[in-house]
Amino acid sequence: MRRCAHCLPCRNARAAVPQAASRRRSRPRTPTTMQQTLRKELFWITLKAMLALLLVPLVTLGFAHHFKQSTDSRYRAELTQSVNGDASLPAEQRAAIVRQIQTVKPSETCSSADPSLDGYRDAVCAPYSELHQFVLAENAATWALIGSLALLGVVALLAGLAFARRSVRYVSFVTGWRLLSASAAIIVVTQAAFLVWLSFWVTAFFTQSYFVKLILIAGLFALGAVAMVVIALFRFPKDEYQVLGAVVDDTQAPALWRRIRALADTIGTPPPDHLVMGIDDNFFVTEQPLNVGERRVEGRSLFVSLPLLRVLAQSEADAVLAHELGHYAGGDTRDSARLGPALSRYDLYRFHMHEGGLTKSVAYLLDFYRVMFELALRRSSREREFAADRVAAERTSPRDIAHSLIKISAYSEYRGRIEQQLFAQDVRHDDRLGIADRIAQGLQAFARSEHFLRAMRSGSVPHPFDSHPPMRERMKQAGYPVDEADYAGIACDLPAATWAGEIIDADKLESALWAVFEQQFAQAHEEQLAWRYLPETEEERQIVLRYFPQVRIDLPKGRALEVNHEGIVDPDQGHLIAWETIERMSFDKPLMQATRVVLVHTNSGPRAGKTTPLKLGLDEKGQEALGEILGRYHARHRASRAYMHSLARDPAFSAQDPV
Repeated sequence: MRRCAHCLPCRNARAAVPQAASRRRSRPRTPTTMQQTLRKELFWITLKAMLALLLVPLVTLGFAHHFKQSTDSRYRAELTQSVNGDASLPAEQRAAIVRQIQTVKPSETCSSADPSLDGYRDAVCAPYSELHQFVLAENAATWALIGSLALLGVVALLAGLAFARRSVRYVSFVTGWRLLSASAAIIVVTQAAFLVWLSFWVTAFFTQSYFVKLILIAGLFALGAVAMVVIALFRFPKDEYQVLGAVVDDTQAPALWRRIRALADTIGTPPPDHLVMGIDDNFFVTEQPLNVGERRVEGRSLFVSLPLLRVLAQSEADAVLAHELGHYAGGDTRDSARLGPALSRYDLYRFHMHEGGLTKSVAYLLDFYRVMFELALRRSSREREFAADRVAAERTSPRDIAHSLIKISAYSEYRGRIEQQLFAQDVRHDDRLGIADRIAQGLQAFARSEHFLRAMRSGSVPHPFDSHPPMRERMKQAGYPVDEADYAGIACDLPAATWAGEIIDADKLESALWAVFEQQFAQAHEEQLAWRYLPETEEERQIVLRYFPQVRIDLPKGRALEVNHEGIVDPDQGHLIAWETIERMSFDKPLMQATRVVLVHTNSGPRAGKTTPLKLGLDEKGQEALGEILGRYHARHRASRAYMHSLARDPAFSAQDPV
């Protein structure tokens, strides 16, 4: 969780309303839009990366250069005055020494090997003297700038290799990651050293004094950043993809398995090891491990959607299956299985770098490389999709590809609207939502509605691992463009025979999967309601309490701090401090006193603009736990307030019509 010192609002911002598990869908951006967004982001990320890398060295260089010039001027004046005032020296010798002082700057002696300057150097630039430090800092900052610019260039070159050649993509990514992880430690150590040095010399030079606390804080800050870099290298993500489905063997779907094997044979690729059937609105292949219910499958897996098999004619489903098998033949799944875990670990490392303070200097550089690489992956993904479509067109027919794309896009779009409308409702659902029935009953009406074509124009086939090109482009590449006027008829076409009809107990399996999905959906929706409600009724209050129960934190000397959805109970006064009166919170520890949490009040109410300190006396672990609780409960209150404001602006917000 990202922190700014001990500030709790940052924790509040990270205490996200549960959305990922909800299956609530916002309108997906098309691959073209995503590509354009990434390119815009690349500009700003490049700017941030350069600023983060170069700012501290530039500031150090500027100050060191200023210190050096000032010290040169001061030493020259002092030495000239001292020599001119030394009556024991002959006039000619005094003049010669003064000429040398005016000709050779004191700082120039630091790097000179001229033996005639030994005495001069010993007087002005002894090891670790002021001037010696300024020269060293200036040189170090200069080399840090050169190294940073060179690193940016190498990273850009490695990302360019990913664009140029698919065969070297994995090697270029891993090379770049290793280079960046090693460079991250060097950058953080170097910038930390610069900050510690600046914390002493900036105050010492301008105020003729220094502050021990400032130096210690800078030093601890730097040590923490270095530790973060090292620790993050040894953290691994949980690369487990959970699939709601069932593994089906050839005794349960013999005809479908025969067809899959025949298609694989004509394409020239081994058939999948596992056939997974589920109710998601997509088909996909992967060589990454999958968790299917209680079972873990490894090797080549093909996922097929039972609901989609019901709307696709067998020849149309064959086109989809051939497309997916084409990814096997093209080596796409092998590349993804190899590169996927590396990308996940890299992204986790990036996340931890963003959590720190000084580590942000490398976090933006990591972002720069990741966005560059993502652009290369998206371009390659687009090419792979077209190649798989060509394989499918050769083994089946362009017409079946085009029709399957239209049907899958229409189904996915309407299903997304149904789920979004259900999730937006402000009443608790039971576990039987009948989503499949809703889709079956409303899909044809949606296909004939005014919203349909607008949705289909930006539509693409959903996929859990890759982005797909726009549907119209894929149909054109497959050699069978379809007029928009024909979309509705194709989407409404009910096939006479489907592969779903060839699967033993397909209805039973699909019903069981929908039951699990709807139970998960209802639970995620209920938790979302706990974030929306203020609450106003007893039923709403019980839902909020289920996810935000009253929490009691035991404090020293028999005291206790209570936190609930309404606010915080003062451990000393016993009265409730309502969340609506609290703007933000932070921990602090006054000198020789116990740790406390400081509540900063909003600009309205009886304590407008004031603060309320609550003494805690907790250790670091207890403070951390309390911070998580306060952040989550305060974020819930803010989220519910924001939701109520959105309803006030748009009363229809929570009851949208899927059609």
